[in-house]
Amino acid sequence: MPHPIMFDDADPLLARVRAVALRFPEAGEVIAHGRPTFRCGKVFAHYGGSVRGGDRRDHSVLVKPDPAEAQALADDPRFFVPAYLGPAGWLGLDLDAAEADWDEIAELLDASYRLVAPARLVRILDA
Repeated sequence: MPHPIMFDDADPLLARVRAVALRFPEAGEVIAHGRPTFRCGKVFAHYGGSVRGGDRRDHSVLVKPDPAEAQALADDPRFFVPAYLGPAGWLGLDLDAAEADWDEIAELLDASYRLVAPARLVRILDA
């Protein structure tokens, strides 16, 4: 039995996340567990999720942060530990909470991409 779809394809926040995420070399979008995921072979971002042990956050972006910045981001109240992915170091940013800083979101997606992308794709990104 497939997962139910848990997003609206016409969501303007999803459109903005897509616009940033799909700029990376060989990035693609795949629906998994009812939500959009962005991949370059491996997943580097999810759109939507839930708080570990709590509420759904349908308008959020989940990323794997740069290890040097992970603790500072985890201490920022705008971020949350997502269910299932949190133990692997992922964090979520709720895009509904306040005016989203799209430069920051682009930086978070870039860092996450660099952590999971093959070295050849990171070289293309840096070229």
